[in-house]
Amino acid sequence: MTTALILHEVPLPEDCDLDGSRLHTVFKTKEKRLRANSATLCPHVWKFVPQAHIVKFNARVYALDMFHVWAQMAIHVSLRSLIVLGDSIINVMSRRRQCDTRQVYCELVRFVQSVTGFAGRPSCIRALSLIMPGSSSPKESEQRIALLAHGIPRPKLNYVVRNIMFASGAAMTLDLAWPEYKVAVEYDGDQHRTDKMQWRRDREKRGKLVGRGWLIFTATASSLADDDARAEFAFHVGRALTLRGADFVFRLKALPIEALAPLPRNVDWTALESKVE
Repeated sequence: MTTALILHEVPLPEDCDLDGSRLHTVFKTKEKRLRANSATLCPHVWKFVPQAHIVKFNARVYALDMFHVWAQMAIHVSLRSLIVLGDSIINVMSRRRQCDTRQVYCELVRFVQSVTGFAGRPSCIRALSLIMPGSSSPKESEQRIALLAHGIPRPKLNYVVRNIMFASGAAMTLDLAWPEYKVAVEYDGDQHRTDKMQWRRDREKRGKLVGRGWLIFTATASSLADDDARAEFAFHVGRALTLRGADFVFRLKALPIEALAPLPRNVDWTALESKVE
């Protein structure tokens, strides 16, 4: 599982309870498990192996497709991390296939609908309601979830701003945006400080957007450091949205992620797919 994520170049969840120093292998049944030194190998049983689209990395290395890996990980990470992981998998798959992230999300919904009888399926169903195709990084996903927990309305992801471009002619996009109120959040990782070209692009973009009436909030790792930091950042974003006409109930205390994504008695699969249209 973690081995497959590494092979697929998907960021690993920080709270995963699996030993990352061991090689994780998957077999259809217990009888077919490979016996080896337990200090280096960790075998798992996944009865859905025949249904998986096996990915070949080289002549000797194969891995389950990312949907099956995500389903397996459901019992090894928190619900929050499962959502973030789903965002990351959709992002990686859409880049490799050069297709729309919404298409991959809909495929993920249909996968969970069709594959039944595994322990983590309830968590997968709950995660689908908060996964949003278009997130570019795990930290962006975490910031979005933190805002939602405080009652902030769902943003548009990677929003392309109309009629404003870089000097190069390239389109300007915003990580999280509420375009009807001209409010946005940009997540700045370390590369935004250390890469001169990135820093200059950020200055150019934010300067032009502010000049056109946008309010841009910059999130960093410190904005996600703890409950107080997340609440403070959410308050500033929420206040800006309210002052610009948004109508919603802000929560001073964040809702638990489980309350944001309750498990429905009857899953409306069509509604899950249509929420990204």
